[in-house]
Amino acid sequence: MPSLLPENSWRADPTLRAVLESWLRPQTLAWAEPALIEMGRAAVDELPAWGDACERQPAALRAFDGWGDRIDEVIYPPAWRELAAVAAQTGLVAVPFETQTLARAGAEARLVQAALCYLFAPSTATYLCPVAMTDGAARVLADVAGGAANEVLRHLISRDPAMAWTSGQWMTERQGGSDVGRNAVVAKREGDHWRLFGQKFFCSNIGCEVALALARPEHAPAGTRGLALFLVPRDRPDGRRNSYRIDRLKDKLGTRAMATGEVTLDGAYAELVGEAERGFAQMTAMLNITRLHNAVTAAATMRRACMLASAYAAQREAFDRKLNQHPLHQEVLETIAGQADGALYLTMRMAQLLGRIETKEATSGEAALFRLGIALTKLYTAKQAVAVVSEALECFGGQGYMEDTGLPRLLRDAQVLPIWEGTTNVLALDGLRVLRRADTLDCLAAELERLDAPERRPALDAAHRAVRADTDSAERAARQVAFALTEAWMSGLLQASGTSVRLPGIGLRPR
Repeated sequence: MPSLLPENSWRADPTLRAVLESWLRPQTLAWAEPALIEMGRAAVDELPAWGDACERQPAALRAFDGWGDRIDEVIYPPAWRELAAVAAQTGLVAVPFETQTLARAGAEARLVQAALCYLFAPSTATYLCPVAMTDGAARVLADVAGGAANEVLRHLISRDPAMAWTSGQWMTERQGGSDVGRNAVVAKREGDHWRLFGQKFFCSNIGCEVALALARPEHAPAGTRGLALFLVPRDRPDGRRNSYRIDRLKDKLGTRAMATGEVTLDGAYAELVGEAERGFAQMTAMLNITRLHNAVTAAATMRRACMLASAYAAQREAFDRKLNQHPLHQEVLETIAGQADGALYLTMRMAQLLGRIETKEATSGEAALFRLGIALTKLYTAKQAVAVVSEALECFGGQGYMEDTGLPRLLRDAQVLPIWEGTTNVLALDGLRVLRRADTLDCLAAELERLDAPERRPALDAAHRAVRADTDSAERAARQVAFALTEAWMSGLLQASGTSVRLPGIGLRPR
């Protein structure tokens, strides 16, 4: 069977090109296109080769050295370092933070970054997760500035692989999960720094150089109000290893190449980030970034699955015809391609809004639209990524189920997307809370009217009913409302672009 990948994924993706040609100024696109072309080439050449190598040789924990001393070192294969180097050199984190880039591209820098990440993501053994967490950490540190934050930020946004760092985000604890208000890790003041004590249960990119962690200072109130955000370096200022243990690496369904671990903080050296009372708010700002990356990964995964299924259908014969000559198979391919198109447009709309917010160009309405939209976008694209990849694998018949084709990994890795950065229920309830804020629903209605979105009226009516309903009734309807609003928004974006609308999705919500 000849290769199913195109020669260049940028050139083979007319939807991505159409979005950027429409939404970027010509001078920005002319500046960005060489990098996009090169990433599109690498995405079907060395990047998947390195991603495959990482899957064959996942990271491993070396807890002790030969003398029995605790070292807690995560050992990565050389291919992981190659992916890290490409991510740094191409500015996957740096683009929205570089003074020169912002002077050239302004708010559009986030769109360029999102496009580069979209091309990078499906080939690279989930390396976009470290990129996402590093981007979120950089945003928080750029906003607080000063002291250690400036030095760490310099490493996080460096394009030099020799000095570039990645960040982790250590938020989740065993007893709380998404309910971070139950977090129990304690922070004790010690002179000009802090010591952290307790356990974190899901720590992705565990081999990072620095992590941001939520902890509760002694005597702080319960719940989210009492949480502060701390910078936890792998190495202390004196060069010694920080006082935390990696208890084990997780044995996961997918994302196997990226090390996720459990951590015990045993008086770990930490520095307070910003004001202690704003820890939860700062975490929310990070989540907005990582949720965008989650949606980018979902959209990219859908596109890769569609590309593979379409290429296979053009080569495989069944019942005396190529698969893509059978009307029903055509219908399936068109449906999943429509989902991939919708996911890309909505995700890029979020990148567009985020860029305007970060450069202080956004109106209050655009800020409200992003706050709602990022929850809806992450929720919907993550669920659809699993559905689309599953449908695409079915297009291969039995071969789609065979490990040596690489296709099962696509489905395993997609399955984490509805879990990372907030589950579907958490995000649906978050969206409901945001809808109850003054003017948010009006801002969304104006967006859908501007796009002349199909089905906007039923979706908005459902949202109005949920906002006015009692708490239990509203929560029961939260997923239905979230799916309906997102489908209306995606359909509007597709229609405004001149793309044939093929929504709603694949069995996401009851009719």
